[in-house]
Amino acid sequence: MALPLLDRVEALIREHGLIEPGGAVTAMVSGGADSTCLWHVLRALGYDVHAVHVHHGVRGAAADEDAEHCRALMGARVIRVRGVLTEAAMRELRYGATAALGLRATGHTASDQVETVLYRLVSSGNAKGIRVRRDDGVVRPLLGVTRRETAAYCAERGLPVREDTTNPDTARGLIRDEILPLLRRLHPGVDANLLALAQERPRLPRGLEAALAELLASRAGSKSVDLAGGVRAVREYDRLRLEGAVVWGPWTLSSELDGLEVRTRRPGDHLTGRRKKVQDLLVDAKVPRAERDSWPVVVHGDEVVAVPGIAEAPGWEGAVAARREA
Repeated sequence: MALPLLDRVEALIREHGLIEPGGAVTAMVSGGADSTCLWHVLRALGYDVHAVHVHHGVRGAAADEDAEHCRALMGARVIRVRGVLTEAAMRELRYGATAALGLRATGHTASDQVETVLYRLVSSGNAKGIRVRRDDGVVRPLLGVTRRETAAYCAERGLPVREDTTNPDTARGLIRDEILPLLRRLHPGVDANLLALAQERPRLPRGLEAALAELLASRAGSKSVDLAGGVRAVREYDRLRLEGAVVWGPWTLSSELDGLEVRTRRPGDHLTGRRKKVQDLLVDAKVPRAERDSWPVVVHGDEVVAVPGIAEAPGWEGAVAARREA
């Protein structure tokens, strides 16, 4: 038996750390059942919820009524933008127009996830789904809830919702209204199987995967293959290693030694075998203050072995080749 809707949303939020307990979040609302459910559920869970509606300036009076509905029901702030042509472009326009609001939540559901996976399988051959968290502060707390459940939630609580009449004319509308119903006739488990694909870990790009498979299958004692981007895979009998360069801002760093990593400096860092701190080395080398925090530091475990272009630890001379673009 499935957990109640509120419990599932809260569990997903906690699992992925989407919103701090009791924290502030802005619900991006269209007036439809999904975003209305999102706004109401987050409030019911005790979050500090505000609402925003992005008015694209298309669909005429219906769009004006959507905006007024969101303002009246949810106290939504209305942001007006100039409409663009595609669904994807409009989505990115909404995210860009609301970026200053910080943490934002959208009403994407498990039903949207199913449609997205199916579309991407057909259009690009991958099963990458909707991310529960974007890098720009957008989160999707309803990805464990279906569209039917959001509609039922709103109906049970007497929450009025708006219908977007443009949806049937989109690629998503075609998938929702025609393709998925046919697939469900073919197999009733299609939704669950597509959702399972979205949870799979991403695979290597096909070309890269094929190159590595060929390398591993070779009977030659020693063989290598270029993987692009300055990286090469080398197999010597029963051992496989990756060789190549690391691009760090304007720097290109490479080494033939194993176990080296690149990071920025940390408080107290000093070259192994020497007392002088990395910070002092940067100052002595007259590195501008604005560049010091992003300057590459090469480490072996917890030991700093090189500060490219400035100093190397005793015994590590020449271990790292460094080139900086002008």
